Amino acid sequence: MSDLFAARSQMAMSLAFHIVFASAGIAMPVLMAVAEALWLRQGDEAGRALARRWAKGTAILFAVGAVSGTVLSFELGLLWPAFMAFAGPVFGMPFALEGFAFFVEAIFLGVYLYGWDRVSPRAHWLAGAMVALSGTLSGIFVVIANAWMNTPAGFRLEGGRVVEVEPLAAMANSAALSEALHMTLAAFAAVGFAVAAIHAHRLRREPRNLFHRRAVAIALTVGGTAALLQPLSGDLSARVVARSQPAKLAALEGQFETERGAPLRIGGWPDEAARRTRYAVEIPYGLSLLAFHDPHAEVRGLDEFARADRPPVAVVHVAFQVMVACGAAMALTALVGAGLFLRRRRLPDAAWYLRLVTLTGPLGFVAMEAGWTVTEVGRQPWIVQGVMRTSEAVTPMPHLAFPFVSFTILYLFLAAVVIVLLRRQVFASPRLGADAAAEKG
Repeated sequence: MSDLFAARSQMAMSLAFHIVFASAGIAMPVLMAVAEALWLRQGDEAGRALARRWAKGTAILFAVGAVSGTVLSFELGLLWPAFMAFAGPVFGMPFALEGFAFFVEAIFLGVYLYGWDRVSPRAHWLAGAMVALSGTLSGIFVVIANAWMNTPAGFRLEGGRVVEVEPLAAMANSAALSEALHMTLAAFAAVGFAVAAIHAHRLRREPRNLFHRRAVAIALTVGGTAALLQPLSGDLSARVVARSQPAKLAALEGQFETERGAPLRIGGWPDEAARRTRYAVEIPYGLSLLAFHDPHAEVRGLDEFARADRPPVAVVHVAFQVMVACGAAMALTALVGAGLFLRRRRLPDAAWYLRLVTLTGPLGFVAMEAGWTVTEVGRQPWIVQGVMRTSEAVTPMPHLAFPFVSFTILYLFLAAVVIVLLRRQVFASPRLGADAAAEKG
């Protein structure tokens, strides 16, 4: 196993694990705060019970996310020292701000967890709102740092060294807004649908339990709204990629030749030897229209780039198709639910629809993992687009396979612990009838 392959594999595995908990840190506090707001405004005891349960889940996921995030920070220094030495002075500020937001989130989460019946109800809800706000900002700052790797800005190169660093300009790079918006909506959609799926499954078994009815309503509203908004942020992201990373765009769509009025491809398998994408359904002018808002715009093909500068086309294209397919399924599920709600003026609780919500529950996290594959693999062979190659940033360290296997085992163990804790502390639900009180204590 080469140093580069081992380092990239370990980083990919760590990121794939951590992103689940980072997303939970963004979205779970929002669900928690919404549930408590229902209790405060309407006296909804099911909302209070949900807020308490979801707070326990947030605490568990926050703790494991802190561990996996700490591992990632060590890996950045150990596996990619050349990259950190080069880029640290430029994009260090968003990481510092992320650390500040993380500590604010931890403080207010402590207040929220231990403040029940100790502070006023309004102050308690405000603590939960601060957890939600700081958790969202924490994720945004990390994504801004990643956006800088795709569209570097805020510095000048002189003799291979970074000079004239402007941290604020680096944070305001051209991909920052689109990536932050896309990732935040992805977190809300993924967590919202996952939580809705769990409670929809339970609601099918306990159709009169208000605990699950409120949970499905809140989670599906948050997740469904995010899923319906996600195509708009995807459009913004596509236009940024088209301008700043044309090789990535070509790989996303399996576009081998430069073409005006390029088609949008659905599905298919890129055949690099034949320089075509086989079995794809092509929508004429679709790619030019989406990427440049001009059906006759020119889209650069992979043939314009040296083979050494192309990303792995098959991996990027398939991951992109998976992401879009999962996102479309979630948006369609949300749209159907909205239609049923508007027609009946109540939670869509038909068995077939609850089964559909249950089946779409995992798709948000599948889409998220696929999306990060597109972002990171699509940038290759660059770790900083057009500035530093990934091969130049890796540590020449022997036996990298050993820490890779060790960390994989650790993450699998943590995942098992999380599942057990969530089943005991969160998934076990009180039985609340139409007029029942929420669980006490």
